[in-house]
Amino acid sequence: MKTTAKTFLEMKQQGQRIAEITCYDYTTAKLIEASGINAILVGDSLGNTMLGYPDTLSVTMEDMIHHSRAVSRACSNTMVIMDMPFMSYQASVYEAVTNAGRLMKEGRGNAVKLEGGAAVKEQIKAIVDAGIPVQAHIGMTPQSVNAFGGFKVQGKGEEAAKKLLEDAYAVQEAGAFSVVLECTPPKLSELISKKLTIPTIGIGAGAGCDGQVLVYQDMLGMNMDFVPKFVKKFANVGEIMMGAFAEYMKEVQEGTFPEEVHSYVKSDCSDEFLKKLEAEL
Repeated sequence: MKTTAKTFLEMKQQGQRIAEITCYDYTTAKLIEASGINAILVGDSLGNTMLGYPDTLSVTMEDMIHHSRAVSRACSNTMVIMDMPFMSYQASVYEAVTNAGRLMKEGRGNAVKLEGGAAVKEQIKAIVDAGIPVQAHIGMTPQSVNAFGGFKVQGKGEEAAKKLLEDAYAVQEAGAFSVVLECTPPKLSELISKKLTIPTIGIGAGAGCDGQVLVYQDMLGMNMDFVPKFVKKFANVGEIMMGAFAEYMKEVQEGTFPEEVHSYVKSDCSDEFLKKLEAEL
């Protein structure tokens, strides 16, 4: 059955952990769908992982729609949540609702995600009132990297911890069906998870959250440049891929690939005809 915003709430109420993972393309989404993972996040992290940007700020609505549409085509049961890119919702409530609606209509996912706490509660409420489920995102919000002065743990001091809890309550009150906690102290994440009625999805936030989300390239060992501390490598797919590419190149250069088994049926033309054709040309 299709995972929905209601499913998320039921899983929290039943004490079931939620598994969410990023994805940006049809082929990978098909594999994730077959694995049974609860939700796919088409994250604006595609700016880093798929487009080679140094951050997520350059990602456009067109980028998000393009990748979301590809992922959504692969998913019958997996919930598809789509990130709203930088400046697609911050300027006004009207723009937030308009862009969320566009992402749903053209990206064909099941929910949108946006960053920020109390500062965007009016946007969340308006989007939810328009019939669009919203996953909130607080703590280390990558779109605010310049304001934070880098990618830093949030909620460490007493005032910061209080502010984070207030943000969590604000997004819940605004109607978000879940909230991502990124790079927050584990004890604080666990407290927030206990206080909220909606599920918390952690990334670098400890085991006390109601679920977890990871970037799939990180957890598969495909990111060769940088791996955050909170990532566990569940496989070294990157090494396997590089080995396969190198072996392919080797066999092509040696002439051992392709073999006869990799070719289509033989031509109906006789050898004599082909020799004649060669001579004529």
